[in-house]
Amino acid sequence: MSDALQLPVVDLSSPDRFSTANSIRQACTDHGFFYLVNHGVDEEVIHKVFEQSSNFFTFPIEEKMKLVKKNHRDYTSLYAEKLDTSLSTKGDSKESFYVGPPEDGLNQWPSEEDMPSWRSTMETYYQKVLSAGTKLLSLIALSLKLDEDFFRKVGALNEPFASLRLLHYPGDLDSYSEGIYGASAHSDYGMITLLVTDGVPGLQICRDRSKQPPFWEDVPSMKGAFIVNIGDTMERWTNCLFRSTLHRVLLPRQERYSVAFFMNPSKDWVVECLESCCSEACPPRFPPIKYIDYLEERLRVTYGVWLKLCISIFQPHFCSRICRHCNQ
Repeated sequence: MSDALQLPVVDLSSPDRFSTANSIRQACTDHGFFYLVNHGVDEEVIHKVFEQSSNFFTFPIEEKMKLVKKNHRDYTSLYAEKLDTSLSTKGDSKESFYVGPPEDGLNQWPSEEDMPSWRSTMETYYQKVLSAGTKLLSLIALSLKLDEDFFRKVGALNEPFASLRLLHYPGDLDSYSEGIYGASAHSDYGMITLLVTDGVPGLQICRDRSKQPPFWEDVPSMKGAFIVNIGDTMERWTNCLFRSTLHRVLLPRQERYSVAFFMNPSKDWVVECLESCCSEACPPRFPPIKYIDYLEERLRVTYGVWLKLCISIFQPHFCSRICRHCNQ
């Protein structure tokens, strides 16, 4: 069952920062999702990213497979992932490409001959969304009754472990009867995700995962806006005050493209429940843990010990929720 949902809208350029912070707090406790407008990323830049993404995914599969499994800055083929591991289906009907921090030199790029503007387009977009995400985190800090520079001052963003993922959902009508999703139900591991889509519907959220059968609500795209959602790390940081909401993408009836930017803290930063989110009645639910150790723990439980080396290099965004400590 599904229904349409009207998410809150947050204006990143609003001069009334405290009012904006209060709106963010409400959105993150009620939905875990909201729209972000006036974020500073030009429409022209976004258009170029979608254009380059479309060009890449139209390459023959043998060309795309040349960029597989190298430092996990790579191409992921159709059905290679299944975010909801409880499903018996063959995998999610999507293909993707990861881009990590440009400064570490680990990214792979299609050849300049084949795609001369690819690298410059992706690096420009990465830096612009990283800037928008950093500004948003200052408002999130205010929403948590913290100094707006909290995440920067404590060092959580010294070397943000952020990643960009280009996603292509081909639209496979033959798979509708097989219970296959574009992206099966999951929650994201990091702090926040900033998503932009081409407008083709498919994204749904489930705000109450304890309800049976699950109640799924459609999240329509909004022109010029990012769809922002809270990840598991932020939920842990806020002692479950902010919710990391279960979401999925239905198998589209036509091609669908989206671009997700995963904003995460520095790998060695220790994530512990914030004092402003704890009280005598609601003590810390989680012990302190380094972000990279938390990520390794989640991936090991879900995918096995073979990922230990991979995640020390880059965060592959395999998202399958393991447990829910607090259902608010």
